[in-house]
Amino acid sequence: MEKFEVYRKDVEDVRILNIQGFLDAHTAPNFENELQKLIKENSFKIIVNLDGLQYISSAGLGVFMGVIEDIRNNGGDLKICCAAPKVFKVFDLLGFPSLYEFYDSEEKAISNFSDKKK
Repeated sequence: MEKFEVYRKDVEDVRILNIQGFLDAHTAPNFENELQKLIKENSFKIIVNLDGLQYISSAGLGVFMGVIEDIRNNGGDLKICCAAPKVFKVFDLLGFPSLYEFYDSEEKAISNFSDKKK
């Protein structure tokens, strides 16, 4: 089984979670725990960088759907960046681009949060 890891990086008031490996039923709880930690910290500007994600299952997709309401109800958002074409295709097939903003780079996602401050 592919190793799964989540790395956190903070850029001003934006929290970035970089996920690596396979996001499936076995690893989804780890990812969900990291998102819940951010919510408990009242950090609601979140970017999930998928640069190292090789596979996502329905359980992984469910994590995104499970937290978005809490985040948006608190004035924040969750943006997704750097998805490989095969990973983006899974999101696209399920209509995620109409629910979430996707970016080619982490910098573009960060600047989108910055633009909304003004």
